[in-house]
Amino acid sequence: MSEEHDHRPGQKPERNSGYFEKLTQAVFQAGFSWKVVRSKWPNFQEAFAGFEIDRVASYDERDVERLLADEGIVRNARKIQATIENARIAQRLIAEHGSYHEYLRSLDGFPWQARRKALTKTFKHFGPTGVYFFLWSVGEEVPPWEERDK
Repeated sequence: MSEEHDHRPGQKPERNSGYFEKLTQAVFQAGFSWKVVRSKWPNFQEAFAGFEIDRVASYDERDVERLLADEGIVRNARKIQATIENARIAQRLIAEHGSYHEYLRSLDGFPWQARRKALTKTFKHFGPTGVYFFLWSVGEEVPPWEERDK
């Protein structure tokens, strides 16, 4: 991983909101300095209602405008919209599988490339490196960093 990244894998979140928070962090870190995003993360937690999925899924245009005006977060309209849409996607997956963790279990047994592809196709603004970071940060098995694109 990059020098800016802690090399210890994360732990499985206890709640669905923990998975959603890590996915959102992966979305916002893409193309930005990880240090910048991390330094602003407490503001993200407040701006996105503690990553409570149902609350974020209910955000409307007024909320988008509020977030775009919030200097405490990265004000990227595409990533903000993706976060709201990803909350709605998470709602559907949780309804179908029972939890975020169980959704990820539905991908067990797939080779790395297939898991990565499934996640990039399912969620918005979520690329291969973001998938790697997300899975790693929630304690899922990932290949060594140097082999992530193989």
